[in-house]
Amino acid sequence: MKVKICGLNPKRDVQLCIDLKVNYLGFVFYEKSPRNINLADIKILSKYDKKNSAFVAVTVNPTDKFIKKNLSSFDFIQLHGSETNERIKEIKNMGFKIIKAIKVKKDKDIEKYKEFNNSDLILFDTPGMEKSLEFPKNLISKLPLGEKYALAGSISEYNLKNLYKLGVNFFDLSSNLESQLGFKDHHKIKSFINKINE
Repeated sequence: MKVKICGLNPKRDVQLCIDLKVNYLGFVFYEKSPRNINLADIKILSKYDKKNSAFVAVTVNPTDKFIKKNLSSFDFIQLHGSETNERIKEIKNMGFKIIKAIKVKKDKDIEKYKEFNNSDLILFDTPGMEKSLEFPKNLISKLPLGEKYALAGSISEYNLKNLYKLGVNFFDLSSNLESQLGFKDHHKIKSFINKINE
């Protein structure tokens, strides 16, 4: 199983996640988000020994200028906007791997992932970016299987096993690992990873 934790703080949360062998560490670049990263904190990221973890910049329609100026410490760029498959290719040519987020409300939304074959990973997400909506249960079994496909939306240590039984083995979490909006709870992170490792 793979885990991505989103909305991390570069100072508070990174070393813990690396030590716990979290696969993907997500940092939000979205001004409307309570988890929006302070651009001045990005420099800290280059000082960590990532070991086997990857840093992910979570973005919405990033420009080339923004990417070149701010994202050199990142391995992946996660795209939540109206980026096309061609745009994904352009960003990959700048030296990044890509996670493309697909917002899912209905069955037919799932099929959109086929339009983004230049993407390295696909994230199936709820429509309410960061609004902690639950992913529609009746659609989970219809998602494509494999470690290229991640699921976000009210995942916790309490529904982890049921989701795994439905074929999900790549989990993306954010708000369920917080006790206060925008602040990760280290006890919750440890507890979730312990559950993953059972």
